[in-house]
Amino acid sequence: MTLVTREKLFTKEWFKVYSLILFGTFIMASGFVLFINPYKIVPGGVYGIAIVIHYLTEGVFDFWPLGIPIGLLGLSMDIPLTVLGIKILGPRFGIKTVVGFVLTASFMDMLTHFIGQDDPLKLGDQMLLASIFGGAMIGFGLGLIFRSRATSGGSDIIAMIINKYTGLPLGQLMIIVDSVIVLIGLVAFGDWKIPLFSWIVIFITGKVIDITLRGVSYEKTMIIISDQYELIRQKIINDINRGGTIIVGRGMYKDTEKKMIYTNVSRREYQILKDYIRQVDPNAFVTVIDANEILGQGFKSLHES
Repeated sequence: MTLVTREKLFTKEWFKVYSLILFGTFIMASGFVLFINPYKIVPGGVYGIAIVIHYLTEGVFDFWPLGIPIGLLGLSMDIPLTVLGIKILGPRFGIKTVVGFVLTASFMDMLTHFIGQDDPLKLGDQMLLASIFGGAMIGFGLGLIFRSRATSGGSDIIAMIINKYTGLPLGQLMIIVDSVIVLIGLVAFGDWKIPLFSWIVIFITGKVIDITLRGVSYEKTMIIISDQYELIRQKIINDINRGGTIIVGRGMYKDTEKKMIYTNVSRREYQILKDYIRQVDPNAFVTVIDANEILGQGFKSLHES
């Protein structure tokens, strides 16, 4: 079974997917050029390694007096890693992934050429500010790329290959690989601030990717166990105008039959329902869960996700 998705050429879905890749790679490259590269922050991945090599090669080549371009370095690592990944892991990396890392590298070197790499926003020594906004932009850009069902390639492929032969959890391996790259930055630059700010960027990037993929949701999932379940059911259906599911179970303590109400509500509706349950059954047992995403009637359409 192939793991690569393909969209029919020039269809609405094709334009949507490649628009996400185009905007995502531009935003990601902008985050690097404006906030990460000028401060020698090493946020893992192939571009973390590229930043280290870029500054270590400063003044080495006459035609690259400032060092080998970061985008070119990233591209030179992405290509062989992708080829290796396809050979070892199979067809997990389609044309969208290739387009993604080629655009990222191109945008990065193009922006650096026009903007420069010497503190373009004049932030001075505000590395924390650069880490926060750099991480947010990289995360948002990557989130758009992931929404197109492409991958970021790069060091993720190394983690996938190690996972195949060791069986270690992929998430942990990605953290380990990125942390090793961060420590390479520490050794190369000899500055303890580098890994500290780099880990801030990695953390923020991950959180913003999640927000971009799932969206910001204020919906709540409620599981209600109450002897007054019929009154609560009527409140949900007639007043709040929501649906739900009644699940029949047995209490562990008394081994008696219980009926649970499973429902999804907005933040405002949650408060209304909670106050009502307090009135009709103060002894009710209610579990409230933050819902990252609810798809279906009354909420976000499956066609929009």
